[in-house]
Amino acid sequence: MLTAITRAVSPAINLCEIGFIERQLIDLSKADQQHRQYEALLAELGASVVSLPPEPDYPDSVFVEDPAVVVDEVAIMTRMGAASRRGESESLARALAPYRKLRWLAEPATLEGGDVMRIGRTLFVGVSQRTNRAGIDQLTDELRPLGYSVVPVTVRGALHLKTACCSLGEDTILANREWLDLEPFSQFHIVDVAPGEGRAANVLTLGGSVIIPAGFPDTTEILARAGKKVRTVDVSELMKAEAGVTCSSLIFEG
Repeated sequence: MLTAITRAVSPAINLCEIGFIERQLIDLSKADQQHRQYEALLAELGASVVSLPPEPDYPDSVFVEDPAVVVDEVAIMTRMGAASRRGESESLARALAPYRKLRWLAEPATLEGGDVMRIGRTLFVGVSQRTNRAGIDQLTDELRPLGYSVVPVTVRGALHLKTACCSLGEDTILANREWLDLEPFSQFHIVDVAPGEGRAANVLTLGGSVIIPAGFPDTTEILARAGKKVRTVDVSELMKAEAGVTCSSLIFEG
């Protein structure tokens, strides 16, 4: 059974961290409604949704993907690159403890879950403004004894690796090649996002469907022509906080 941990939108979300887009006013009521629709879609596609209460002191805390990397055996609590977000880890760790043994990254490591794309026993990890080499080295040290390999990927012009690419399954990756080094993915089939739809690369494959943010019709059509069952969800308010569709849930078996 797939578990999806989510968290309600913080009432302070308009103080969120912004790195690559201009700040816009986020409608809290609309963001909350969109997030609940997102949770409903996860449940419809087969996930058991565990929704945590909001964290008023942490504007970005709805983005539960970033404080942890969960594999079959353990959950690695990351040390996030945005110092203002590090307090999010405590309550998320309590939520994860019933499911996994916990491990913690330590200074000088920085690493955020949005930079981690797992495909089988390989974790591709973005070297970005939020994730450094020390973070990747510590993650490697934690996971190598469990039989996982970690492959660094250079990210440019985007917040996280999964802003720039996401797995579609079947050795296929949807990517915005302008935002990352594709050399580590030479063994994969690359599907390019449509011109002018760079942020469409962040998609979530779940329950036989590919979830994509509404507003990217050309990339949605590309995926449909590739034989994918595509589901769109409106996360436009959360996208003002540099979100996509992977970052608002932490999905794992168990």
